Amino acid sequence: MAHTQQTASLSLTAEAAEKAREFLGQQNLTPEAAGLRVAVLPGGCSGFQYGLNLEEEPREDDEIIVSNGIRLFVDPFSSQYLQGTVIGYHSSFQGSGFTFSNPNASGGCGCGSSFAV
Repeated sequence: MAHTQQTASLSLTAEAAEKAREFLGQQNLTPEAAGLRVAVLPGGCSGFQYGLNLEEEPREDDEIIVSNGIRLFVDPFSSQYLQGTVIGYHSSFQGSGFTFSNPNASGGCGCGSSFAV
């Protein structure tokens, strides 16, 4: 089965790509073969939440997007909610983590990892 080509316009900032590369290296995974799964999952306080996982290879129906040298694996369900999303990385005194700037989200919550459409 061929990969679906909706081509989500999903991207990583340079800082987020560097962090993803660092995490891949810690797991002995190479950016050429492995990637970062970006998913939208039911749940969270606003209806949907983001999921990020390191994976060794894409699934059969995944869309593969390369951003700043990092392969992003996106399933067909998640792709529709991630159009135009930019994944960043924020580090501050209070903590650090990946951030999502999603133009499709109509609302969110304080945790920053949950959204509504």
